[in-house]
Amino acid sequence: MARVVVDVMLKPEILDPQGQAVQRALPRLGFQGIADVRQGKRFELEVEGPVDEAALARIHEMAETFLANTVIEDFVVKVEEPATAGESK
Repeated sequence: MARVVVDVMLKPEILDPQGQAVQRALPRLGFQGIADVRQGKRFELEVEGPVDEAALARIHEMAETFLANTVIEDFVVKVEEPATAGESK
């Protein structure tokens, strides 16, 4: 099986209150030098069969109609390479 990742982020012009809350908390927790934080969503899809152009088109349509609110969010679809034995994240 192949893994396809859909990353969804608020468009840059949309206010991100969760990201702002994290940004304000970081200095209090000892993390300095972070200028901005944007919060998003990540969907990992395990795809049966090959990830060809037709499969990617279906996933793109799914992201556009179901996973992301395209009025306020942008998304990126990408195929992840399978992890090799012994590799860790």
